[in-house]
Amino acid sequence: MALNNSQYDAIMRDYYRRQTMHRRQMEERVREVREKLPRIREIDDEIASASVQCARQLLSGNDNALSALKKHIAVLGAQRQEVLLAGGFPADYMELTYDCPDCHDLGYINGQKCHCFQKAEIDLLYTQSNLRDILDEENFQTFSFDYYSAELKEEISGVSSLERMQKVHAVCRQFIRDFDTTDANLFFYGDTGVGKTFLSHCIARELLDTTHSVVYFSAQELFEIIAQKRFGKSEQPEGTLDGIYDCDLLIIDDLGTEITNTFVNSELFLCINERLTSRKSTIISTNLSLKAFKDTYSERIFSRISTNYTMLKLFGKDIRLLKKMERNSLNRSKKSLE
Repeated sequence: MALNNSQYDAIMRDYYRRQTMHRRQMEERVREVREKLPRIREIDDEIASASVQCARQLLSGNDNALSALKKHIAVLGAQRQEVLLAGGFPADYMELTYDCPDCHDLGYINGQKCHCFQKAEIDLLYTQSNLRDILDEENFQTFSFDYYSAELKEEISGVSSLERMQKVHAVCRQFIRDFDTTDANLFFYGDTGVGKTFLSHCIARELLDTTHSVVYFSAQELFEIIAQKRFGKSEQPEGTLDGIYDCDLLIIDDLGTEITNTFVNSELFLCINERLTSRKSTIISTNLSLKAFKDTYSERIFSRISTNYTMLKLFGKDIRLLKKMERNSLNRSKKSLE
């Protein structure tokens, strides 16, 4: 995944900030040392003078001048370290320091991204995703099938809640594995608290950690932002709409909880259609049944989704309620032991 221009510029501005900060810190240390240790200033002046003389000798055809200069500077450098140590300073106190000693805060090593640049990419993408905090708690490592019952079965298909989630879980894993090679979109639907949002977060975590751009919005947040941008009342940064349309994965959560009107229908269709045209993946979740969804939104929206998304129905007990009951039971147990 290549960063867009604004994302790349943001990272490089941070590198420039670091370089500037470290240069200023070095200049302050040099001033401090020169004030306290006059011999250091003399040594630096000798090095500068010797360099000028070397340049003149090279212009005059003396090919041995450079090697002689290097030897002379090495001697003076050793003297400088001795003076620094004797004055109570570390030997490298006047040297330029770096946050990353491998790339020297340039972001690249031999034309390849440094590990620190790759980390900066992931950090930036996490920040822009609106998911930084929640993904520490909701990811595939914390996912559990224990909340899905093998006894609770769908009346028509006879499939249990556990079997259904196992299948959906496998589809999500495959979605991640094929993300860079296959155009795919997911549509989660089912009752409240059955794991739709949790699975979206699991997928987001995996893709963000591999430097894909992921943007998450609840349906209400998404259409509020779009409305503000369309009508010129937005405090959102420039490029917000571009991010919605261009990010690798857009997650629209709880579709159907927003106030639905002509504007929402129009913008939802535009968003879905634009991302399909540009072959960008989208995950949509809703508590609505397929019939209710079709009745709520336009026929062309339902048609686009039903023909271009993998439709995944989840059912089972309300996991949020189950977790709350577990916490309450744990708290009661703790109190009884006090």
